[in-house]
Amino acid sequence: MTKQPLAGQKALVTGAGRGIGAACAKALARAGAAVMVNYLGDAGEAMKVVGDIIAAGGEAFAFEADVSDEAAVGFMFAQMQQRFGTIDILVNNAGVQADSKLAEMTMAQWQKALQVDLTGSFLCARAAAREFLARKVNPEVSCAAGKLIFISSVHETIPWAGHSNYTAAKGGVHMFMTSIAQELASQHIRVNAIAPGAIATDINRAAWDTPAAKHELLKLIPYGRVGVVEDIAKVVVWLASDESDYVTGATIAVDGGMLLYPGFQHGG
Repeated sequence: MTKQPLAGQKALVTGAGRGIGAACAKALARAGAAVMVNYLGDAGEAMKVVGDIIAAGGEAFAFEADVSDEAAVGFMFAQMQQRFGTIDILVNNAGVQADSKLAEMTMAQWQKALQVDLTGSFLCARAAAREFLARKVNPEVSCAAGKLIFISSVHETIPWAGHSNYTAAKGGVHMFMTSIAQELASQHIRVNAIAPGAIATDINRAAWDTPAAKHELLKLIPYGRVGVVEDIAKVVVWLASDESDYVTGATIAVDGGMLLYPGFQHGG
């Protein structure tokens, strides 16, 4: 039997109660990691993810915490330490949209996107990095002292009218990720990101759940299909494994070609 690539490692996935986060948690568990399933709000969804992992022979537990709250993040990492003893992999997935045109955007909408998508990523990355920096590389576990993986968006690059708070947050995630990748590389801590394109989740159901909407969406996807959460989860496992040990500071677009300027596909 082939050894699981993440056997013996401990992972935390934020926003893992559903969608991309849930798929990442399950995929990491299948690869051998014990997983903390972070969620906010719906305990039932998170417990189902945990139940699925345990039923498949994995190890997981759910923990509620608002990633934009410094004290809550500190307590979450303390619970991770108590339950698993350490952390090897952080997947910064938790994110929200608070969409509005600029002239109508409230301060609350602006702050919500920035606080969860950017500040939440900072708070969790800082907590994980402190643990990574406190220990040496254990080659029996991984070539790296720790792995930080950010779930960003193609909209860290593509402007998106009516979503300027979200794009500002994701653009900030990109520069934060690359800056700390540069800072931490000498300590054998790898930092990378994934930029999903159109992935079929509940948050964007209106964009793909009817034939007319899907037809319009596919005009933006040269590869000709809408992504699924497993497309992201597979890349997360690879970035968390030693198979990607020479990769740091990279953003991998998992987008079916959305970043290829599909409007120019037939000339310009």
